[in-house]
Amino acid sequence: MSDPAAGSAPAPTPQGSSSDAPIPEVTGKVIRKVAVSSFLGNFIEWFDYGSYSYFATIIAAVFFASEDPTVALISTFAVFAVSFVMRPIGALFWGSLGDKKGRKWALSVSIFLMSGATFLIGCLPSYAVIGLGAPLLLLVLRMIQGFSAAGEYAGAATFLAEYAPAKKRGLYCSIVPASTSVGLLVGSTLATLMTIFLSQEAILSWGWRIPFLLAGPLGLVAHYIRTKLEDSPTYQAMQDNLAKKEQGVQHPVRDLFKHHLRELIVSFGACMLNAVGFYAVLTYLPTYLETAVGMPAESSQMATTIALIAYVAFVFISGKISDTFGRKKMLITACVLFVVLTVPAFMLLNTADFFIVLAVELVMCFILTINDGTLSSYLTETFPTDVRYTGFALSFNLANAIFGGTAAMISTALIAATGSTVAPAWYMVIIALIALIAMILSHENSHKELDSI
Repeated sequence: MSDPAAGSAPAPTPQGSSSDAPIPEVTGKVIRKVAVSSFLGNFIEWFDYGSYSYFATIIAAVFFASEDPTVALISTFAVFAVSFVMRPIGALFWGSLGDKKGRKWALSVSIFLMSGATFLIGCLPSYAVIGLGAPLLLLVLRMIQGFSAAGEYAGAATFLAEYAPAKKRGLYCSIVPASTSVGLLVGSTLATLMTIFLSQEAILSWGWRIPFLLAGPLGLVAHYIRTKLEDSPTYQAMQDNLAKKEQGVQHPVRDLFKHHLRELIVSFGACMLNAVGFYAVLTYLPTYLETAVGMPAESSQMATTIALIAYVAFVFISGKISDTFGRKKMLITACVLFVVLTVPAFMLLNTADFFIVLAVELVMCFILTINDGTLSSYLTETFPTDVRYTGFALSFNLANAIFGGTAAMISTALIAATGSTVAPAWYMVIIALIALIAMILSHENSHKELDSI
């Protein structure tokens, strides 16, 4: 049943509606191929993100010549931050082409660019070989990565949602956020194994290149699978409709801002919590536990690794539950829980007791997955087919560029400014309150067919 707040009267048919055209049948085999390609593309992106973070000190030594290791490390993360700056730009580009030329086309090209740029990073000569050319080439490739990756998460979720049965859309879409944590987990595991089995000299010389070179063959596999798929049934029906009505060229970006600005703003608000929550809980906490709490690095990393494994299971559970209870209720629940429990959670983290810290991280991971396991399906159900890719990509990437990429920096700055290790928790509470307001203003489309939105 749809939310009564959405109204019972049928809405006027938008330009890109596919309600007049029949939706073709889809076999389970095809859906599985779509799921695999969606998982692989997002996995590559986050495997690269994890690898770059875990090998940051090595990359700093290879590409930057500063005698001060701190300056070199800051330069490394500055180059990393550029990828976030490029994401809103990439979101408009890939979203627009994905809505005009098709999800399959956009995803096939973006994965090729993203994995290709990642592979080439693994081939780059060091500063010792070509001087300033090394960090400049690294910067260019990171910009290409950020630009191309902007279409991956949104495109994969949109493609998958438009193939999935309406009653299982939440479960299928949860594959996309699950692949993010698997990418981080594999990147972390590979970095740990290399540290154990390779000498520091070997890692500095050639070992750090391995995770980046692996993106090449993985990207080719994902690209091949995507080229063998047809575009989503919902998208094909929309295109058939446009052809019958002899409508002109589509303008997804213009139509998004002209006709769906409210949905875009609400979606951006919902994505803020995802951005801050994901980066704070899964990437910032180990640093927080080491620097602010004084917990041993091995213990903090172990707790976060266990939390990442739990995240994968939790995110599928949340996706499945959202198919029953609806996305809006799930996302509101996540907001409320973050508001109520984040400050007590950070107070408990300050005990530095491993088992207490692990329990807190698991609870926070579960709350996070109530949001993450639901958000991708919610965003696909918020926008109509003709602007779905653009609306999802822009709201998600803009929130991550502004709030996700800055989460660790803002948290660290708040601790320094206030002298309180609980300050980051209050920041998360404020973000959760903003997201809560956005979700209260949203509509429930969980059980609707996507072509009727």
